[in-house]
Amino acid sequence: MSQSGMIMEFVHRRRRGAELFLLVLALAVGVGAYAAVGLGVEGEIPTGILTYGGWLTGLVIVAHVVVRFVAPYADPVLLPIVAALNGLGLAIIHRLDLSLDTTYARQQLTWMTLGVLLFVVTLLVLRDHRVLQRFTYTSGLAAIVLLLLPLVPGLGTEINGAQIWINVGPFSFQPGEVAKLLLVVTFAGYLVLHRDALALAGRRVLFVDLPRGRDLGPILLMWLISLGILVFQTDLGSSLLFFGLFLIMLYVATERAGWLIVGGGLFLGGALLAYRFESHVRVRVDTWLHPFDFYDDADGAKSYQLVESMFGMGWGGLLGRGLGLGMPQRIPRAESDFIMGALGEELGLTGVIAVIVLYGLIVERALRAALICRDGFGKLMAVGLGSVVALQVFVVVGGVTRLIPLTGLTTPFLSYGGSSLVANWVLIALLLRISDHARRPAPMLATDDDADAEATQVVKMQVDEGANR
Repeated sequence: MSQSGMIMEFVHRRRRGAELFLLVLALAVGVGAYAAVGLGVEGEIPTGILTYGGWLTGLVIVAHVVVRFVAPYADPVLLPIVAALNGLGLAIIHRLDLSLDTTYARQQLTWMTLGVLLFVVTLLVLRDHRVLQRFTYTSGLAAIVLLLLPLVPGLGTEINGAQIWINVGPFSFQPGEVAKLLLVVTFAGYLVLHRDALALAGRRVLFVDLPRGRDLGPILLMWLISLGILVFQTDLGSSLLFFGLFLIMLYVATERAGWLIVGGGLFLGGALLAYRFESHVRVRVDTWLHPFDFYDDADGAKSYQLVESMFGMGWGGLLGRGLGLGMPQRIPRAESDFIMGALGEELGLTGVIAVIVLYGLIVERALRAALICRDGFGKLMAVGLGSVVALQVFVVVGGVTRLIPLTGLTTPFLSYGGSSLVANWVLIALLLRISDHARRPAPMLATDDDADAEATQVVKMQVDEGANR
């Protein structure tokens, strides 16, 4: 075999066996953590571990089988990482349920089932990610409608000070989680068509080519939309996520550092305006800078959640107290906003770093898919999906560790929340579809050597036929 042939074989191996092996390890993490929680809290392995482990295993195997048959060349690492994170999140939520007498883990397992179902549907229906480029502006319109739905009287509802939820029967749904996926499609489709114009340099300032003034419209529009989300929905997290997502994709598409300068200036200006005129943002910043000053605040202990999380992580230290042996139930809403604080208390700094590494691997695999993808739309879409995960983890972990002010986003696959979990499973399905297309062998064109070999074979057959006669 020639050297080029060996390279092609190495690059385009399916690696489904490796994925299955990693899934076994991921299931060991999830089921093992569930058993450890029972031993730590109740002193015995939970009686329902066989049912729980069987259901979790069934979901993971279904996802693996579908990937094996409909996306055989997809990245073999993404699904195991997601399975490990989701299983670990279920165990942490179950640990909080045992202390608070709630049933969030059971509900989260139901949402995971729906997420895997939509994961399967996405892979079965979407056989080529490039089809989504046809819906560039339709996706943008749908995203805007979804973001406005919580503001509709009688439909939207306010939870924890943010107007980002809608009521659908007995359930609450966060439309912004779906909107982030639609915006990735919109930004990728728009930038593929207009990146040449947006990449043109304008005025040069301090060795940086700033963009032309006529091209500032898209970024100003996204800035205004982000400010609108912040002001009318008091949702700092989504505002940062959407604006940061567009800025990253714009920079990747144009390779112009000037867009980062303009975007950074707009972000700082918007942050100052929000701090000056928006009380919700001002409270978040003040409690970030001086958390202990507000810990015993008579107006509602504004920083109680943050300070209790800091105490817990400090008590956990390097290796943690052990699953079921800490007191994470002291942290308000630990199952959603502050699950990283609960994890840090019982698994320590080591556990937190391990989880962050897993998220980093998701982003790395997304960027790898972008690098080897053959079409510009797929490249930008993979970058956007990876950026969504990176930004969301950064603002959540940064808020819990006091690196930045709290924003109110959920930790992907770990935190309790049906909207976030289902949307993130679809996000992974899209990444797998892009990586499958990128890793799939390209159609082979006949070379001169191939033509000569085929002609020689034909002549030999004719000679043999004449000899037989």
